[in-house]
Amino acid sequence: MIWYILYPFRGTTEAPVLDETHPIRAAFARYGRYAASHVVTTLLVSVAVAAVLIYPFPFLYTTDFVSGASILPEYAWTDTLPLHDRNRVEPDVIMRSIWVHGNYFQALNRNVLLSALELQDELLGPTINFNPKRHIAENPDVTNSTSTDLTPFQRDAYHVANGLTNESWFFQSPLQYWSCSADRIERDNDIIATANERKSQPTSVNVTLRHSTVFSGKRFQDRYLIAADALVITLVHLRDSPVGRLWQERVRGLKDNMADKWDIFDYSPSGRTSELYEFQFRPISSQDVLLLGIAYSLLLVYFLITLSKLRAVKSKVGLMVTVIAQIVLAILSSFTICAILKIDLSRIPRLGYPVVIFCMSLENIFRLINAVILTPSADSTGNRIGQAFGETGYVALFSVTQNLVLLGILSRIVSPGVSAFCTFAAIALIFDYFYLSTFFLSVLSVDVRRTELSDALAKASIRSQQSASDIQSRQTWMDAVLQGRIAMSTRIAGTIIMLGFVLIAQWHFFENESVARAISRLIHISPKYKDVSLSPSLTEVHQGRSPASWLGLQDHETARELIHVVKPDAFSYIARVFHPTIFVLKGSDRKLSVSEPWFPPAVYDFVRHQSASFVVTILVIAAAVRLLMNYLLWDELADSAGAGGTDAESLLSVRTLNRGHALDVALLSACSDGHLVSIGLDRVIRIWDIKADGNNYVLGENEHSPIIPFPILAVCIDEESHWVALLTSRKVLLWNLLERQWGPMIRAEPDRHKPEAFFFVPDDSVKIPALILIRRDGAIVELRAEQETPNSYILTDESSLVSVGSLAEKGFPAQVMASTREGEVRLATQEGSSWTSTAVNVGNLKDREFVSIQALPELGFFLIIRSHTVDLVDSQTLRAIYTFKVDPIQPKSMKCFHSRPRKMRCGSVALWSFTLAYLNTYTRDLVVQTYSPQHEGESLCFCDPDSPTRKTCCPWQRAKESRRVIKNPGLWDALPSGIMVGIRRKTTTKSHTENYQNHQALQQLNGLRRRHHATPPANGHVPQDNWEVWMFSHFGKQETWETLPLCSKTEDDGHLFVTNLGPMVRVGRASLAVGLSNVIKVIMVGNERFETGDDSQPGDGMPALGSRRRKGPSTLRGRPTAHCSHC
Repeated sequence: MIWYILYPFRGTTEAPVLDETHPIRAAFARYGRYAASHVVTTLLVSVAVAAVLIYPFPFLYTTDFVSGASILPEYAWTDTLPLHDRNRVEPDVIMRSIWVHGNYFQALNRNVLLSALELQDELLGPTINFNPKRHIAENPDVTNSTSTDLTPFQRDAYHVANGLTNESWFFQSPLQYWSCSADRIERDNDIIATANERKSQPTSVNVTLRHSTVFSGKRFQDRYLIAADALVITLVHLRDSPVGRLWQERVRGLKDNMADKWDIFDYSPSGRTSELYEFQFRPISSQDVLLLGIAYSLLLVYFLITLSKLRAVKSKVGLMVTVIAQIVLAILSSFTICAILKIDLSRIPRLGYPVVIFCMSLENIFRLINAVILTPSADSTGNRIGQAFGETGYVALFSVTQNLVLLGILSRIVSPGVSAFCTFAAIALIFDYFYLSTFFLSVLSVDVRRTELSDALAKASIRSQQSASDIQSRQTWMDAVLQGRIAMSTRIAGTIIMLGFVLIAQWHFFENESVARAISRLIHISPKYKDVSLSPSLTEVHQGRSPASWLGLQDHETARELIHVVKPDAFSYIARVFHPTIFVLKGSDRKLSVSEPWFPPAVYDFVRHQSASFVVTILVIAAAVRLLMNYLLWDELADSAGAGGTDAESLLSVRTLNRGHALDVALLSACSDGHLVSIGLDRVIRIWDIKADGNNYVLGENEHSPIIPFPILAVCIDEESHWVALLTSRKVLLWNLLERQWGPMIRAEPDRHKPEAFFFVPDDSVKIPALILIRRDGAIVELRAEQETPNSYILTDESSLVSVGSLAEKGFPAQVMASTREGEVRLATQEGSSWTSTAVNVGNLKDREFVSIQALPELGFFLIIRSHTVDLVDSQTLRAIYTFKVDPIQPKSMKCFHSRPRKMRCGSVALWSFTLAYLNTYTRDLVVQTYSPQHEGESLCFCDPDSPTRKTCCPWQRAKESRRVIKNPGLWDALPSGIMVGIRRKTTTKSHTENYQNHQALQQLNGLRRRHHATPPANGHVPQDNWEVWMFSHFGKQETWETLPLCSKTEDDGHLFVTNLGPMVRVGRASLAVGLSNVIKVIMVGNERFETGDDSQPGDGMPALGSRRRKGPSTLRGRPTAHCSHC
């Protein structure tokens, strides 16, 4: 909330973003990585703490007002409020009492009871077997009602049981347990048992004689009263009652007449003889139920809408259960702590507690989830969680601290019941943050690791936050809100709901007062309530509890019953409570024999009777959670155990697939589920299963296998990872990956030249999808297993093709855009069994200019790439919506990736990030150009530039451009997640020299027989192994750069000497495979799951691939075809 207040000064409502090197952010990030790396430990700690705090909950609370246990909130607003006399209110009733003490905490002694009965009869007259209705005469004589000799008949006539008048009265006394009979007290062999058995006994006015009203300074054990420090005899009368006046006169008389038997004290703190109290019991109204119902409904709708935007298909239910579980754990833990600290939570309806905590908790939960979404999806789980918690942990902690300060201020200016709620909310916020950083963080890391949430994170389109420096001009807060540039998130909603509920709760105790008076009292200009909780007890007597604190402990059922007696149609009454007169038997030992216990009796009962079962339950729960986590994460725990070491936090990892070929690997093709096809110069075709630890087999080993004619011109795999197609000079061989057997052979026109493109066209209507073969001479050949003769179409017969891009999607006709050697660009569209072509006239046409084509399958667009410009062309209208200015581009080096597209209301596609990466023709440096909208809330729109745009659309002309240059990139590619990975030689001077010397030596070698490793130099350096893997990612404000040696110094993979790398191909979402002479290196970024259809799912960014599939597109159709020039 404070960031909204500071908006006029800061120009943004976002929390300050600390630098990654800041010690606070680094500490939170380090903890997040630890929690994600030690999921079981973190989860066990949170579950153990929750079990320790929740298990005692049913033993510490009660709903039947049993003494010694805390009272659960009900469906009513209840409170006992001390008032200021200057409020000038007339009390409804007057309360007078005497407290009778014997030895310290020996008030239930028979002698004390008999002596108290004597005092009671002196004050009220005979009370044995008291029944006011039985002694009423038809016309009682009350003319002399003010005298001291008021007869029992006259006294009982004024009793409230005989009608409520201004002269009515009634009394409560523990002696009524024995019907105020001395004989019964003498004959009672177990006085304490009688007091416990009759704790629910009603009086003649149906007011229950609860222990809280007739005893003070009580001791409980096992929910039973075992001792009391004082007997409390209370007279309740109305303003004109003669019994009240007689009570006052007789008390003065007792001070003189019984001074030889009693030590008598007047309790009058601050010199006052009485205080005003307001007793309330206001059942929750239909209006309250309606407001709470609306609040819960809005909260549920907000929660479901926000959750649906995460697109967490697999983990929606799990994430919902986790969020609810975290908040429930925080609430129940807070109730337990409040019970231990003797905080009375029964004054506010129970329905009010969860809604406030839910609102404030969702703020931090969704902030953390959104931060995880913004992290690179190919990153390791530990780094993703650490980075996200580093960004949000300190913000959440500051938010919690801010709310704690607000609650602390409010607790000092509101009524006691609302103050207790503020205390509860503060404790709940602390526990909620604890469970967020342990329980929720560990479960979230598990979801990300198991890809249940990772799939959703990869598909999400969440804008990165912009710093204040990105805003070009200052504007008012209202203008920003109206333009949609300030998100009305839960950052302020949670605090507003918290403050609003506190004010509403306080309003229930204001009754029907004016708004101005209520507000003035709230800010303590004219306080209605005063604090008497610090009123001291009588030091001469060493009372177990002071009268003021005793009055505050009165249960609310007693208040409800008293309201029904004195004001039947009201929800509250005001009483003038006179301070009690203290009677202490002469010779009583009032020394402090026992100290006041720190905790409620229920806590000690729990420790005494539930300790063993409590410890066993905690151990069983911890063991069960451990076993459950072992079952759910058995593969994860094995992976993490195998990773270990100091490189556990490294994003990059390299696996070696060796002993598959005797000579160089010349051709590679892969699919998303981890299958890799490698073809070597040794004429071996091998299928690898990277997901199964590199298990492999060779095609053609079976004696029944057909002879594979070499050379292999191209190879591809369909998007479902079912079929491998091998293109030879005369036919196409099909291999079924699932059944591991050959499929039908497809004849092709003889051609020994490598094609420009070779890919499957997705089609669910046939078992084997059709293949599209595009040759350099301009021929488009459609190959089908069920047709003997292929369909051919000549795209151009005037010149050869130099670059091809294709779009293919289920249910849509395939499109192929190609450029010729003369610089002509044509688009061919499939129409049934034939094709149609159209010339594309876009940009400045120059004769014989080299033009490259790049397809953007998720957008339905093409990039037409020239030496200094890149045109973004719509595949339907063939119009260029924007032309990018670029450095001189090395031919066929351009790669493009972008954020996940989304549909705008105008019908066009929109992005929040678009990146071009290419090699500079002259410097050979890798240039990365990223385009993003100018303002937060806008999107890069692919609409017609001539048509009007909406306010949320950012035209390409206004897009921000950022450029980065990577020196010496080597062989590189862009992963589907937008992370760029490359392999290069190290650039040290020593390395350059050694590489040159070994290059000269290799030129002198005749043949390949001596390419195996020779004896290394004396310094141990092997120049041929001086390859380095690099990784670069840029998401929002964070850039990540990491390097790793391609060949481990401790590993002998058996590869031959090489000066250049072999083919490179993408495998899944976060992996690359590259040939290094006769071995294959698999480079992984973060966690790779190798799931079918997962390699091109757009996440933080997606490279342009040969497919337009909207959901789970495959890179296989559009992967640049690898060709073998040596076979």
